[in-house]
Amino acid sequence: MAIYLIERDLPGASMLSSAELREISAKSNEVVAGLGVPYRWITSYVAGDKIYCVHETTSPDTVRRHGELGGFPFSSITEVASVISPATGQG
Repeated sequence: MAIYLIERDLPGASMLSSAELREISAKSNEVVAGLGVPYRWITSYVAGDKIYCVHETTSPDTVRRHGELGGFPFSSITEVASVISPATGQG
C-alpha cells in the first residue's frame, strides 16, 4: 500500500467547531469502513482554509472514491515518495 497526501480546500476550515470536526471525522470513518478495500486514514491537519490528510491505500483512485462518497472536496492527491524526520539526519 502507498501513502497519499490529500489537499482539501475548505473555506473557513480552521474555524470549524469541535462538533463539526467530529462529524467530518465520523463520516470519513463510515466511508472508510464501507470501501471494501484496504484503507487507513492516518491523520489530518486543519490549517487556514485547507485540510491536509494522510491516507494509506492501494491507489489514488481509492482516495478519490473516499472523497466522492464522503462529499470531501480534494484539490490534489500526491503519493508520498519518502518519509524523513530529524532522526533521518542522525546517521
